[in-house]
Amino acid sequence: MMNSKTIIVEKELDVVLARQEGKRLAQMMGFGLTAQARIATAISELASNLVFHAGGGTVTLSTIEREGRPGLEALCQDSGPGIEDVELAMQDGYSTNGGLGGGLSGGKRLMDEFEIQSQVGVGTRVIVRMWL
Repeated sequence: MMNSKTIIVEKELDVVLARQEGKRLAQMMGFGLTAQARIATAISELASNLVFHAGGGTVTLSTIEREGRPGLEALCQDSGPGIEDVELAMQDGYSTNGGLGGGLSGGKRLMDEFEIQSQVGVGTRVIVRMWL
């Protein structure tokens, strides 16, 4: 039952679309209301980073399975400036644009799994997963 959809995220309206698609997919998969809200919020935080820090990117939402357990994965990637210090960027409250600084750390806290790869001048790739 592998299913995926990619949303191009270039402006704030696209962030809303990615969030809604993530919530819709979570609902279809049978996640409870709290999990749906956590998934939608994590996607919103990470997609916002694409707009405000990278000049846009993509969010790919997928149904996944590991050892017979279904899950939802969101892959957020861009070809932006990259993150110089990922450890610093992961700290609560750290922001380069005057925001609250909760995007990356919030995405990690809200989901079951979090992976980040970033290279300066190449871009950033963040994967978050939640298991049913």
